Amino acid sequence: MKARIFQKPKNAMQSGRAGTQRWMLEFAPAEARRPDPLMGWAGSGDTQRQIRLGFASQDEAVAYAERNGIEADVVAPPVRTLKIQAYADNFR
Repeated sequence: MKARIFQKPKNAMQSGRAGTQRWMLEFAPAEARRPDPLMGWAGSGDTQRQIRLGFASQDEAVAYAERNGIEADVVAPPVRTLKIQAYADNFR
């Protein structure tokens, strides 16, 4: 089994950062999706894609993967840069 460990990103539709400190373990797809012959919806028989595990830290997620024999790639979170700007800068 192959998986990736990443830090949950901020929701693009909201300004809050709630839940972004969690680390997620998500399994890689084992087989490609294919259209259903009747409805045309995309699906597969891979049930691992439905599982997403949350952890408080990266170390906990890596320890879980090692303990259960899961080959996991750790994706580092992007560096967040803040652009400090005053309201008065809009009128310069």
